[in-house]
Parts: sequence; structure tokens; C-alpha cells
Amino acid sequence: MSIVVKNVVKEFGQQKALKDVSFSISSGEIVGFLGPNGAGKSTMMKIISGLLPQSAGEVEVCGISNNDYNEAFRRKIGYLPEHNPLYLDMYVKEYLLMVAELYKLGNKRARVDEMIELTGLGLEQHKKIGVLSKGYRQRVGLAQALIHDPEVLILDEPTTGLDPNQILEIRNLVRTVGQEKTVMLSTHIMQEVEAICERVIILNRGELLIDHPSTDLSQLEAGNSSTVFVEFDRQPTLDELRNAIEAGEIKNVSGYGYEINAQADIRKAVFDFAVAQGLTILTLTRQERNLESVFHGLTKE
Repeated sequence: MSIVVKNVVKEFGQQKALKDVSFSISSGEIVGFLGPNGAGKSTMMKIISGLLPQSAGEVEVCGISNNDYNEAFRRKIGYLPEHNPLYLDMYVKEYLLMVAELYKLGNKRARVDEMIELTGLGLEQHKKIGVLSKGYRQRVGLAQALIHDPEVLILDEPTTGLDPNQILEIRNLVRTVGQEKTVMLSTHIMQEVEAICERVIILNRGELLIDHPSTDLSQLEAGNSSTVFVEFDRQPTLDELRNAIEAGEIKNVSGYGYEINAQADIRKAVFDFAVAQGLTILTLTRQERNLESVFHGLTKE
């Protein structure tokens, strides 16, 4: 396992930021680490990175305890915090060479050139960091997190504040890096998680709610609720429709189109109702849950 978290608790005075959280991440996985603001995501990432001690529990990265915050541990992890701290008066290449020196890399210039190529910083490498756009500053942050070739990459909100094009570029970069490394990605952009993550871990109020493959979202939410959209050729009798399918909620969304929520797959019941009423069904689709709807259902007050 690349990351093992066992019964981790973090207290700040009387407040418990993390409450007995446990999970593990295998080598080569890209995992989406989600939760509303204040859920404990950044706290957990700092603990895993060795930057913050836990109050109780155990954390290991590549078999090394985070309590042993030594050179061997630090070389295992590349960390990009939410607020990317950079030296704005330094030039991009100068900064990356300094980071390479801190890691005591033997091939500093070659490695810096490799990271500049990987992160698309070629045209910006001789500029001061302070004049770069936020998207390029994030690229510099990713380059410094990757420069020592860590086995584990921890990214806390890497696309916050970026425009759609920049988000796509960073997403593609993370996907490329994730082919060789374990990636733990925190973000509020659900489409990002659906696009690149194999697993989803959701925290809320410091507790672990979900640890599940992202390819099987239909099982993430409790119950067997179903949402169906149906469009008839004319107005149905809503009371009879409601009685026929035992729907929880029927909402007119357009013309003779209705969104129906129920606790089971009701498509056959809707079809049978239409036949009995002499209605023609123009459209009948079951709306699949996506990560955003699951996240909202699990974490809403």
C-alpha cells in the first residue's frame, strides 16, 4: 500500500477535525478525496504529508510512518497545498533549480528541464513567478511537487480559480502523472473526479462517509431511489398517474414532460399507465445518479 491511514483522530483544542478515520490507497491509484468545506480534507492531507501530527492513530506512506519525518519519508511524497506557496520574485527555472538543490538531486538541470517540459512551462521558464497567470503558477507548483520523482502525489485543490481551459490542462497533466504514481486529489469539481479518479473517498464533519470505486456511483447513495423523465403526447391525469406508480414526487418540467421520483425503477409502471390511459410516450428515460447528486445527498445538512 502507498498510503495507510488507521483510526486517525485530530483535535484542535475542543474541536475534533478528524474522528477515527481509516482508509488505504494502493500503488498506482488516482483517488478523489472529497468533502464540503470544513470536512477535514486539508487536515488529513497535511497529516499524511507529515506536516501536521495526528492526535491519535497511525499513518504510513510507502511503509514509513509519518512520525518519522525524515529525508526518506519526504522523498516519497510530492505535495501541492491548496494555497500554492511560491517565491514570486524568483524566475521559474531559478526556483525549480533551488527546489532540486534542496532535494540534493544529482542531475539538477536535466531534471528541471524535464519538469518544465512535462508541465508545459517552456515559454514561461525565464519569467518571474509573480507575473505568471494562476494556471501557470499551478504548473510551477506541480513541477516542484514532482521534481524529486515521488511515489505519492498529494494535490489539494489544484484547479481552484482556474478557467475551463486551464482546468482541462491541469486535469490532463494529473492523468498523465497518475499513470506512474499514486495520486490523492482533493477538489470541489465533481466532473474532474469523474474524469480521472478510480476511487472516491468522501469526508463530512471529520468522519469517513464513503470509500468506493468511482465507476459504480449507483451504489453510493442509500436506498433504491430512481428518477425517471417521461414525456407524453398530451396531458395525463396526474392523480391517476401518482396512484398508478406510487411516486414520491411528480414535477412538470416542460410541456407534457414530467420528472418522477420514486423508490424503485418505475419505467414499466409508467408504460402500463400510458397504455391504460391511451397516451403515447414520446420520451422515457431513467436518469442515472452522478457524483454531484451523490455528494449532495450524503453531505447536505
